[in-house]
Amino acid sequence: MDGVPEPFASALREVAVVVEERAPPDDPDLYGLYFGVPLDEPWATPGALPPWIAVYMYPLVDDCETVDELVEEVRITVLHELGHHLGLDEDDLDALGYG
Repeated sequence: MDGVPEPFASALREVAVVVEERAPPDDPDLYGLYFGVPLDEPWATPGALPPWIAVYMYPLVDDCETVDELVEEVRITVLHELGHHLGLDEDDLDALGYG
């Protein structure tokens, strides 16, 4: 988390990151998921719960062969989900290398 660049670092102060053991059964290979209202849609859900990111431990551990690879995948996953909080779509995230 220390190496998160701006504007993602500022967004990280607004979003909780939670590690869960497994991804949802309907998408067991998922590394992470953003729950919340993106900053570019503040009007979308009045009274919504605070935003948070779930990082799914076992899909990441199962797919990574080394600790360094695991650390990098967690970093990319968190940046990807923070990007959704900032209002970025999949194409934007791919262009940044967080796809």
